[in-house]
Amino acid sequence: MGRSCCGRTTPACCALPVLSRMRTAVALLLLVLGHVAMPLEVPLDLPQPPTITHESPKDYIVDPRENISIRCEAKGKPHPSFSWTRNGTHFDIDKDPRVKMKPHSGTLVIDISDKDRAEAYEGVYQCTAHNEHGSAVSNSIVIRQSRSPLWSKEENPPIIVQEGAPLVLKCRPPAGLPPPIVFWMDNNFQRLPLGQRVSQGLNGDLYFSNVVASDSRNDYICYARFPHTSTIQQKQPITVRVANNVPTEERPPSFQVPLGRTSSKMVLRGQVLEMECIAEGLPTPEITWSKVSGDLPTNQASFLNFHKTLRITGVTEADSGQYRCTAKNSLGTIHHDITVTVKAAPYWIVAPQNLVLAPREKGQLICRANGNPKPTISWFMNGLPIQNVPTDDDASRIVEGDTIRFEDVVPGTSAVYQCNASNEYGYLLANAFVNVLSEPPRMLTPPNKVYQVIMNKPAVLECSSFGSPIPKITWFKDSHPNVLDGDPYKFYDNGTLVIPVAQAANSGKYTCMAMNMLGKSDNHVYLEVKEPTRILKQPMYKEVQRNRDVMFECKVKHDSSLIPTMIWLKDGGELPDDERFVVDSDSLTITEVTEADAGTYTCIMNTTLDQDSASADLRVVEKPDPPSDLELTDQRPRSVQLTWIPGDDHNSQIKKFLIQYEDLLHDRGRWHNLTEVPGERTTAHLKLSPYVHYTFRVLAQNDVGYSHPSSPSRQYRTKPAAPDENPIGVEGLGTQPDNLVIYWKPLTGLQSNGPGLQYIVYWRQKDVEEDFQSVKVANVSKFTVGGTPTFAPYEVKVQAVNEHGVGPEPSTVIGYSGEDLPKAAPEHVQVQVINSTLAHVHWEHVPFRTVRGHLKGYKVYYWRKGSLHHHNPHHSEQQVLTFNGNRTHGKLPGLHPFSRYTLNVRVFNGRGEGPASINQEFETPEGVPGQPSFLKVNPSLDSLTLEWGPPHDRNGRLTGYTVKYQPVNNSHDLGPMEVLTVAANETSLTLPNLKYSTRYKFYINAKTQKGPGPTITEEAVTVIDEAVASRQVDIATQGWFIGLMCAIALLILVLLIICFIKRNKGGKYPVKEKEDAHADPEIQPMKDEDCVFGEYSDSEDHKPLKGSRTPSNGTVKRDDSDDSLVDYGDGGDGQFNEDGSFIGQYSGRKERDTAECIESSEAPSPVNAMNSFV
Repeated sequence: MGRSCCGRTTPACCALPVLSRMRTAVALLLLVLGHVAMPLEVPLDLPQPPTITHESPKDYIVDPRENISIRCEAKGKPHPSFSWTRNGTHFDIDKDPRVKMKPHSGTLVIDISDKDRAEAYEGVYQCTAHNEHGSAVSNSIVIRQSRSPLWSKEENPPIIVQEGAPLVLKCRPPAGLPPPIVFWMDNNFQRLPLGQRVSQGLNGDLYFSNVVASDSRNDYICYARFPHTSTIQQKQPITVRVANNVPTEERPPSFQVPLGRTSSKMVLRGQVLEMECIAEGLPTPEITWSKVSGDLPTNQASFLNFHKTLRITGVTEADSGQYRCTAKNSLGTIHHDITVTVKAAPYWIVAPQNLVLAPREKGQLICRANGNPKPTISWFMNGLPIQNVPTDDDASRIVEGDTIRFEDVVPGTSAVYQCNASNEYGYLLANAFVNVLSEPPRMLTPPNKVYQVIMNKPAVLECSSFGSPIPKITWFKDSHPNVLDGDPYKFYDNGTLVIPVAQAANSGKYTCMAMNMLGKSDNHVYLEVKEPTRILKQPMYKEVQRNRDVMFECKVKHDSSLIPTMIWLKDGGELPDDERFVVDSDSLTITEVTEADAGTYTCIMNTTLDQDSASADLRVVEKPDPPSDLELTDQRPRSVQLTWIPGDDHNSQIKKFLIQYEDLLHDRGRWHNLTEVPGERTTAHLKLSPYVHYTFRVLAQNDVGYSHPSSPSRQYRTKPAAPDENPIGVEGLGTQPDNLVIYWKPLTGLQSNGPGLQYIVYWRQKDVEEDFQSVKVANVSKFTVGGTPTFAPYEVKVQAVNEHGVGPEPSTVIGYSGEDLPKAAPEHVQVQVINSTLAHVHWEHVPFRTVRGHLKGYKVYYWRKGSLHHHNPHHSEQQVLTFNGNRTHGKLPGLHPFSRYTLNVRVFNGRGEGPASINQEFETPEGVPGQPSFLKVNPSLDSLTLEWGPPHDRNGRLTGYTVKYQPVNNSHDLGPMEVLTVAANETSLTLPNLKYSTRYKFYINAKTQKGPGPTITEEAVTVIDEAVASRQVDIATQGWFIGLMCAIALLILVLLIICFIKRNKGGKYPVKEKEDAHADPEIQPMKDEDCVFGEYSDSEDHKPLKGSRTPSNGTVKRDDSDDSLVDYGDGGDGQFNEDGSFIGQYSGRKERDTAECIESSEAPSPVNAMNSFV
């Protein structure tokens, strides 16, 4: 069998964004189908018939100002030659010097530079590419010259139309090739404004649903732009004059285009369908669309020209049917139905594909097309109708309608077959060769190709090969010998290997092998699966005030082997070229934000394989602009209507409006809040007061804040009237025992309602049969009534009055004349002691008449006379506790235990205190004592002495002290507790036999019969032998002491050397004689007694004192630190005989009799030497 397709995909295909599993499957299917659908590629080094690779379009409109180039490119082996036909006959290019064919190409170039008209070369051209294996033909190419004719001269008389009437201005552009683009402009080259009322039809005419006075003008100009030649033609201006001499009447809609109730339209499949309905009427009608036989296509349909045009792109047979447009205004509704018929030029179902067959193989070419009407299929071979081909070539070929089958093909029967599918609306032409070859497999995919894909995306590994017969493809991974099969792999006939969801484990080396009966070939490719690019922190919605800074963050994670590129977009386009936009590695900062910066910001992270993006909106807000155009309407004596126009809200909705007023009569220069209204309202009904000269202003508030105030309204004055209210805060209070002062809060100028504001003050004694007394006062807020009885109740009221009348009847309040000091003292005062610090006091009420004022409460005065302990006399200052209200008892807290107190009780009113009650004395019982006043610890050599002071507050008779102590180690852990009891008259205690150099913690508290009081603590360390050790260390670190010790050690060393030399000069033994023979003559003999240096010896034990410290160079020990003559021998057996000669190495004696010089020659350590001084 022959192979029908082959090709290559690119790695970029594997990086397409996938939003879901379904979309992944669709993308993978499209990817593989696209791969399969590519035409068969035969290597150009192999024999093959021609294949046309490039050709000009079927309908080719040429520019008459340029040379004509008709393209025809082809490939084949051997390289093909080319020929042309024009209008169905052979076109001999050699006979026309203006026509040239490009070298190694079939492209024709026609030179029309010498003003030859291009229309002379109009016609139908067809190219044929030939070689020894066959002939391929191009489409029929229709060459036409573009045309942009001038507008015919015409006179356009002025058009006079009545206001409100419909109008159509005809354009009638000249017919061009291709048709021109039409638009309307004025003399200033400004496009005329279009809208619901005025619109342009598909034919270029200008339609007015109804004209208005502003439509009068003399420069309605229609322009036609011819895109192929880039020229613009202009129609003569049209003048329109709108008359208004007849009253305008409203009318229901009627259609200006199309006419009638129904119409029809035919459109070809795949083209764009445009239907329009333009209606006139007054008011201007609105147009709507529907499909009678179904729903409008959602994805294809759009509305243009202010909803007057319905446009459907990519028309299919399903779009046929009946469409309805409806025009409607307030006076009626009309409909127009458009029947749409969809026809179809031929389109491919299966186009024939190149076929490569090995000898004795079989195959087939299929040519299937559809259309409306159904197209006719015709076959050609090498450009000739197949029925005209000689019969001796028909042995292996069978034609069956839209299919040609080949059986047992033989070499030399290669050819190019053409399939033509045509109907009345067009044709399709396809070339497909049949190439008979015997060829071992060869790889077409480049070797060692590296595929990089993103994890979880499909990976498509190509194995494009060629061979005849078709090779069989197998795949291997890495070094494994097993053929790949099953999940997760998918294999296709063209050799492609697909991994639908690539994972990191799929990375590696892949080998594909192509094999047929003539041989085999393999190729290696590599797959690298990369981590996906992901935005970890997306930019967030921002709302920022103008002139502030804002920052969008965009933090991204990507595969480390891929190079990322961050791009920021604003509203889908590039960022403005403005230094205020600062792009960082993971952020975008905008400084001093303006309103123009508002929009949608998108960060896109691109790599060579994938991308991720995220968007956020920026909303720039500001305080609203102040309202404007304040107007006062509906003016009444006590109210007015205020309206205004809101200012720009600057992207933050206005929440409310605040209305303020200024009283130019009473309070000029100050603005007062009057009322608030919701932000959706622009009017307010304001309640006013009489006798005020008002001006108003309005402030708008949004989430950012208040706007500046609006400009003030005009002044509005209200007429005066009697007061509407009386003063508030009326009260009567006496300041002296014989007066009553009446207070009130004065009315404001706004409350006065008129000129001449005064107050009428009324008063009378309560429960006394008499009329109110009154007085009229002005400009004051109080009035004093004299000669009143002490603390008598009065009824008082205050009424406002002005020149226009009195205010409403005032309410009455109760006040009292002045108070005096109470006359009586509380009686039957008793004290009940609760405990050592609390007592309860009781007393009886004083008679109300003796209070002579408002009873405020009682005060208890008490003071401490002293302690009951004879050692602690004490007198404290007087203290006071106040009990508000009509109380008869109270508690006295915080008393001192074991003390004597005195108290009395007094009643008080608003004037002051009355006389004191008879003094009462009481005593508090014993309590626990206070803490000892101090605690000291005095260390000695083998004991610690504690001293303490008695408590300042004994709170009773002391019965003794409790002493506790325990050791504390270096980690602050506490040892066992020792407890001692000490008599009350003792204030010191010695603790013997304590551990030396040990820290102790001590606790002491005092006791009474009530129990122990709080504890005082202290810590101390025993100092046995510490003083001496400290003194030794201190001396040993002094410079003079170190120098002295060094001098003594040096002197001792010199004396020892002299003693040693003298002892060695004894002369009784051969050694002595040898020594004498070599003796230094300067050294004089010494006597034995000269070796004794008793003043430096120490007959005591040379161990350091207990607790002493050694010098810094180490511990001084007799056995290894003191100098000894034994150290100068070979061992410890060396001895001196009586004359001092050293005989240890010559004598066999084992005695260790120490000569007197040995004992005296020991060098003392610095510490031992110090001990000898002390």
